[in-house]
Amino acid sequence: MNPVVQGALIGLGVGVALVILEYLLINQAVNERAKKLNRKATFDVTERRRMASIMRFALVLPIGFAAAFWFIWG
Repeated sequence: MNPVVQGALIGLGVGVALVILEYLLINQAVNERAKKLNRKATFDVTERRRMASIMRFALVLPIGFAAAFWFIWG
């Protein structure tokens, strides 16, 4: 398989895993805070921004992995 494609696929997998894990961790923290304060569980501004920044990073990750694989094994 072409190293660029392989790097992009690995980067995509890492990005998806990162987004899923980050969402689960943020969601757990939101639920714990809601239970402690006896409120409805909602994401606040900081958590929304954190999730958005992880999403942007995950979109760039396949490109970075593809470039790294091309540079190293290309």
